[in-house]
Amino acid sequence: MDSSLVPADTTQDVRKRGLGVPRQVAVLPVGSYEQHGPYLPLATDTLVACAVAREIAAAFPVHPLPPVTIGCSHEHADWPGTVSISSVTLHAVVRDIADSLRRSGVDALVVVNAHGGNHVLANVVQESSARGERMALFPAAEDWEAARERAGVTTSLLTDMHAGEIETSILLHTHPEYVRPGYEAADFVADDRRHLPSLGMSGYTDSGVIGRPSLGSAEKGRKLLASLADSFGACFSLLTSVPVVVPDGEHG
Repeated sequence: MDSSLVPADTTQDVRKRGLGVPRQVAVLPVGSYEQHGPYLPLATDTLVACAVAREIAAAFPVHPLPPVTIGCSHEHADWPGTVSISSVTLHAVVRDIADSLRRSGVDALVVVNAHGGNHVLANVVQESSARGERMALFPAAEDWEAARERAGVTTSLLTDMHAGEIETSILLHTHPEYVRPGYEAADFVADDRRHLPSLGMSGYTDSGVIGRPSLGSAEKGRKLLASLADSFGACFSLLTSVPVVVPDGEHG
């Protein structure tokens, strides 16, 4: 079993982890199965989400979950291999997972999202929080920006849209065997993407790449993940320390 993707916990491991903590927090990686140009795998976003979740689990007493491997990738449908589910389905899957966790005593969930097209995850968190449930979405854009600066990533978050410097760096650090030759010459920039929801990715790139993968490095990938783990501290504190008002007026 590849514990970098699927946790190897036993039920006893989970029980021990829950002892002595005021509130259990689960971490759910959510990725996608979509084109990432000719040199990165279709599972890139899932691999990135799992890498972030693994870094978090090494630093905080959280309950790691296996990833959701297919998301909302409709904008990539013009490339072979891309598979999507509807936003309604993804919403339901995350809600069902959160409900199941609460029944087993884990009442806080962090969704670690690595695919920008999974917009509905923000709605899931907003709706759950309004009901008094403890849920968070991580990383935020500010977390990525802090990580970019700390790692010395040259490309801006606007330019580094897909299969660029950040994703290439993380895979070079965590799964270099999956990065195929050719990324060094695959840079393509398309900063004005205002009609992306209508045109899809193929309206802006022939290769599927938007960004500068040539600037990627394993060392940048290591620093990116380390920074995100540090940023997670505020999210962890929010879910474990701040009272949440539930609908009946009691405090969680």
